[in-house]
Amino acid sequence: MDLSIVVPLYNEEESLRELVEWIARVCQGRYEFEVLLVDDGSRDKSWEVIESLAQQHPWVLGVKFLRNYGKSAALNTGFGIAKGNVVITMDADLQDSPDEIPELYDMIINQGFDLVSGWKRKRHDPLSKTIPTKLFNWATRKMSGIYLHDFNCGLKAYKLKVVKSIDVYGEMHRYIPVIAKWQGFSKITEKVVAHQPRKYGVTKFGLERFVFGFLDLMTISFVSRFMKRPMHFFGSIGALMTMIGFFLALGIGINKIYCLYYHVPAILVVKSPFFYIALTLMIIGSQLFLAGFLAELISRSTLKNDYLIEDKVNLN
Repeated sequence: MDLSIVVPLYNEEESLRELVEWIARVCQGRYEFEVLLVDDGSRDKSWEVIESLAQQHPWVLGVKFLRNYGKSAALNTGFGIAKGNVVITMDADLQDSPDEIPELYDMIINQGFDLVSGWKRKRHDPLSKTIPTKLFNWATRKMSGIYLHDFNCGLKAYKLKVVKSIDVYGEMHRYIPVIAKWQGFSKITEKVVAHQPRKYGVTKFGLERFVFGFLDLMTISFVSRFMKRPMHFFGSIGALMTMIGFFLALGIGINKIYCLYYHVPAILVVKSPFFYIALTLMIIGSQLFLAGFLAELISRSTLKNDYLIEDKVNLN
């Protein structure tokens, strides 16, 4: 199969039929394709529309969640089902244009990119949304080293092996390019895409997503870098704190011996605030070092070797 189009949706009954018809006009006669509509626990009649579309078109597949799990869960489910050599994701609200599909497909198949992210250079959104979005994208670029202008654009294209090699959970759909890069897929680029004005309904996202987005960025940065070597993180910090505490305590001890030897008046060690700072640093440092050691044992016993093999020759 040439192409899988994954569409996560929540309460989009008004736009679904128009979206599927638009995709059909672009793809029919050009690709062997499928459209995966993942209903993230909608409370309107979205599922009834999906069932009707699936009866009319054999290339329409539908999945319905029992409740609302979030966009990441919907995408991850769609990625698991997808069979096309190229997987394209788009939102169901008609703000992503299916007319972009042929160019995205060409960039994956003929230009050899692993992932192409859409860039909505001209957005039809209020300032309350565009300004936080720019701040979020700037922070993500700095922390990830991936210089994309619009990480959160729903319109993206992937090689099939990319979506089969990553897990998307929580609110991590914003960081799929980051996850893909850390899995070894470095051929990542972006394409300027059209951003359509919202035709039906209202946005499903509030400003709180930007707060959660920064927290998720910190989470994914830590997990991706230290999941299989937690001792490098906890052990380094723990050892540093222990050493600082030890040398501080050593300095206090040497100063006390000096004062006693030369009969210089000195306060009791236990009355010095530096004594308690040194003691606290050594205790916390030891605990962090122990936490890293235990995390290392757990990771070695539970994590499998999921190294990605790019190709094979003469292996049965």
